[in-house]
Amino acid sequence: MKFVQQALAALLAAASCIAAAQPFPSRPVKIVVPFAPGGNLDITARLIGESMSKTLGQPFVVENRAGAGGAVGQEVVARSAPDGYTLVAATTGTTIVSPLMIPSPPYSLGDFAPIGIMAVTPLILEVPAASPYPDFKSYLAAVRANPGKVTIGHSGNGTTNHIAILELQEALKVQLNVVPYKGSGPALVDLVGGQIDSMMDQTSSSLPQVRAGKLRALAVGTPQRLADLPEVPTLQEEGVKDFEASTPSALLAPAKTPAEVVRILNDALDKALAEPAVRAKLKQLGSEVRVTTPEQLGAFMREEEKKLGALHARGVLK
Repeated sequence: MKFVQQALAALLAAASCIAAAQPFPSRPVKIVVPFAPGGNLDITARLIGESMSKTLGQPFVVENRAGAGGAVGQEVVARSAPDGYTLVAATTGTTIVSPLMIPSPPYSLGDFAPIGIMAVTPLILEVPAASPYPDFKSYLAAVRANPGKVTIGHSGNGTTNHIAILELQEALKVQLNVVPYKGSGPALVDLVGGQIDSMMDQTSSSLPQVRAGKLRALAVGTPQRLADLPEVPTLQEEGVKDFEASTPSALLAPAKTPAEVVRILNDALDKALAEPAVRAKLKQLGSEVRVTTPEQLGAFMREEEKKLGALHARGVLK
């Protein structure tokens, strides 16, 4: 019996060594998108994942896990094995803001290992094509005349879309009727259908609807006008002083993921962002390519944590 036990232990040890010796990745990698399909993160993650799959020779499979402003999907990844096979397509909203807004948050920034930024996407304020508001000034006049009645949708509590709305209300000293959704996709369906009056959304998910004439962009959140929407003014041009709103989309892994695995993933991400077809598609969606190291992304997220923590302390995020 003792001999059998020793032999079994030796076999298990050998199997473990063989598994450890396999180069990463040796099986499919999952990218969790913490929102419903059709939104900015979903579109970006699928585009980047497809390119990374070609580089690393394994499928990168997107799994949508919506809920609680991205916290449901992000928690899944925070609790996953730190082996590089479960990643999350994240934003500052899902990673930093959601925990600030949840009692006994299930994760924090420290529960993740940064890989790199996938894209930075501008936010736009938009209304249905049939809206009675032809421009930002008429929209703002209606908001001021009807406090708390003009509805505005966003992709989930704690998202960059939500934060932009809260900051816009604070800057203009107005009150909107803010409606959260489980992703941009469902919100866009209701916006196009006229169930809500307006929406703050990323260009990547909304530009096709704007170009198709189903939505009207009233203002953009970038400091300069967008090349894809040159006729649409910035919110700063409309008098919202120092206002800037965009969504950085990043890839994160669970904390304690081996540095070599993070390096392999970052290299594959860099190759994806250098691919002309990927860059062209991101540009078509209104997104900006920004190549970063894991260290640069980590430093950026820590700075955002300070800034967003200050907003929470002032009572803007609640």
